[in-house]
Amino acid sequence: MSRRTRKAAPATAGAARCTVTVCRGCCCGTAKIPGIDHAAQLAGLRRALEGTAQVRVTDCLDACERANVIVVQPSAEGRKYGGRPVWLGLVNDPDATDDITTWIQAGGPGLADPPGILDLYAFRPSRRVQAELHDT
Repeated sequence: MSRRTRKAAPATAGAARCTVTVCRGCCCGTAKIPGIDHAAQLAGLRRALEGTAQVRVTDCLDACERANVIVVQPSAEGRKYGGRPVWLGLVNDPDATDDITTWIQAGGPGLADPPGILDLYAFRPSRRVQAELHDT
C-alpha cells in the first residue's frame, strides 16, 4: 500500500470517488463465515461512506481463502498520485471495517496513508481475479 498523504478534494456530486467493492458471493457474506453480521457490516460501510465513496456488492471474487473480501479502488485523483486498488481479506472485525472507512474518508489509496493495521489484511490476488473485478 502506498505511504503517501495528499490533500483530498472534498467529495461533491459527480466527483470521482473511491469505489469500495464488497464480496458477497460463495463464502463472503454467508454462514460459511460465522460470527459476523454480514448485513450489518455492509450497511455500516454504506452509512459511513455515503457521499464519500461508492459501495457496491459483487458475487464471488474467487479469493475464498481470505473470505470477507473488500477491495478499495482509488478515486481518479488518488490514481493520479499512484493509488492502486487495495485488496483486503478476512475483514471479520468491526474495528477493521472502521479503519477502512476512516482511511477512505481521508482520501483512500494514493491520497492518504492507510492505518498500519490494514497491512495485516492486505493481499494481492491473481491477475485473472483482478481483471474480473475491473470487468464488472
